Amino acid sequence: MKIANIDLGERPVMLAPMEDVTDASFRLICREQGAAMVYTEFVSAEALIRNVSSTTRKLHIDDSERPVAIQIYGREADAMVEAARIVEEAQPDLIDINFGCPVKKVASKGAGAGMLRDIPKMLDITRRVVQAVNIPVTVKTRLGWDADNKIITELGPMLQDCGIAALTIHGRTRAQMYTGSADWSLIGELKNDPRMHIPVIGNGDITTPEQARDAFERFGVDGIMIGRAAFGAPWIFRDVRDLLDNTGREPLSVADKFALLRRQVTESVQRIDEYRGILHIRRHLAASPLFKGLPNFRETRIRLLRTETMEEIFNIFDEINRRFFQLSDPSDVL
Repeated sequence: MKIANIDLGERPVMLAPMEDVTDASFRLICREQGAAMVYTEFVSAEALIRNVSSTTRKLHIDDSERPVAIQIYGREADAMVEAARIVEEAQPDLIDINFGCPVKKVASKGAGAGMLRDIPKMLDITRRVVQAVNIPVTVKTRLGWDADNKIITELGPMLQDCGIAALTIHGRTRAQMYTGSADWSLIGELKNDPRMHIPVIGNGDITTPEQARDAFERFGVDGIMIGRAAFGAPWIFRDVRDLLDNTGREPLSVADKFALLRRQVTESVQRIDEYRGILHIRRHLAASPLFKGLPNFRETRIRLLRTETMEEIFNIFDEINRRFFQLSDPSDVL
């Protein structure tokens, strides 16, 4: 699959953009584990043009994580155009426009998925951003605003006509937020529309390699994105690639997986500071499949999510290893 001149290989699997999740360290780890392309946290156009430091920091990318996309969102065309030009100076491989974020503070103001209620404005923003920059522009959106307004099969060709290089669709409406099940049937219908000639990428509820394979085979999408299933499990990209490519590699060991979690913790602290870095990484630890199904784990989980130092976290990791995985030597997980 190619997005403009960016070759992502056959059946690419990408890391979805997620606020407070897809920082530079996590993006790089996911690339190393097999993600074909990674996306930054979304960047507010208004904050970017006001030069808000916490927003401008999100523009930092490293060559080792390429190909990488910077995602922007906003509700006014002029601000989105100016923001896109600023982003272009950071030299990402492409710019992605977020028309899919469902959270109230974004959508209720007309940005993100809120734009699904004003399609002419969405198309105007898309067209103007495409014209304003010299790198590929893509769009990520949802099926529609709610169950009575699933408009993606009509919207897709219109966005394509604005000049975008690829379209990613999350298989839920804005009203669903992240509840219920993602509906891939309309994603597949759009992909099979003879009018569509740009890549169509599917997103939503891909949590296993088998689901990734089935998404390609059943719906014919050009690529898929994995979001929440990567929390505390960046190795999911390796697992998916192993199945899709029939590599025959042995799965990562428990020790290897703990090493990746340790690296996430360490690099999060190094990037920010110990207190805020650990707050940032907690959602990964809370969601990691390494801890799912462990007997009598509730008390340990609570301790893990209340820790405030790396030393405490790593001591709990070692305790978990001894209790549940029979790894008695801490060096086994370094």
